Amino acid sequence: MTDEAPKRGSVTQNTPIGWIGTGVMGLSMCAHLLQEGYRLTVYSRTRDKAQPLLSAGGMWAESPCQVARSSSVVFTMVGYPQDVREVYLGESGILQGAKAGDILVDMTTTEPALSREIYQVARQKGVHALDAPVSGGDVGARNASLSIMVGGELETFERVLPLLQAMGKNIVFQGAPGTGQHTKMCNQVVIAGTMIGVCEALLYGHQAGLDLDQTLRSIAGGAAGCWSLDNLAPRILRRDFNPGFFVEHFIKDMGIALKEAAAMGIVLPGLALVHQLYLAVKAQGHGKSGTQALMLALEQLSGRRG
Repeated sequence: MTDEAPKRGSVTQNTPIGWIGTGVMGLSMCAHLLQEGYRLTVYSRTRDKAQPLLSAGGMWAESPCQVARSSSVVFTMVGYPQDVREVYLGESGILQGAKAGDILVDMTTTEPALSREIYQVARQKGVHALDAPVSGGDVGARNASLSIMVGGELETFERVLPLLQAMGKNIVFQGAPGTGQHTKMCNQVVIAGTMIGVCEALLYGHQAGLDLDQTLRSIAGGAAGCWSLDNLAPRILRRDFNPGFFVEHFIKDMGIALKEAAAMGIVLPGLALVHQLYLAVKAQGHGKSGTQALMLALEQLSGRRG
């Protein structure tokens, strides 16, 4: 038994943790850390959204900078690249308050180049930064079963792995800074193709007069089985378009992937098509709906409603 302080950067139950962003995903993810007994300091642009965490024992901070000053490890889960830039590099941002040896983990899906920039700026201060976007939607966030893809330094990843394990089940270190984000782009390309397939299959089945619940039982158990069929297709049948992941955020992700693809000199026509369809969903006023609202655009194109 020793009273020696733990090495800076190593995670223990007494390590002060910071969390920024308490939206659909972030609220549940942060709650898992609280449930594991970690000490949390929380910031969100809207304090009311963080209230469940504060009621559970989290402490409020007035800015990202204040979160960093109070914490040794800071997680962020915000919306858009401009939000990430402001939270990390702004006048009251995390890197104004971070201390040498601290660890910063951005779980937002953002631009790989921005993740690399944050890593470099942090490194100049002796601060460690990881990009760690996630997949699994609101279900994965609530059930602590997210897939987490991580870029940065392996030693830093290993230090925060116990914290990531409180939020996810499939946690993979991808490599250098920015590779977590590139991996998430691969994930989103697959999801885009899957979502159009799920919606078109349900549209076809409805028009053919099938019992769609029975249809899902068959196709979800075969080669077509996937997360979207299991989790989003039943919501479509219930006409439940509430967000597990916002349409407007998916549009953002697809835009990043298309931009990165163009920079690499490759063409992704399937992704480009789905991107355009989701822009139509947003134009119909469903930007804050879940990604399953793609069905609404396809129904409009077909002149049908399920």
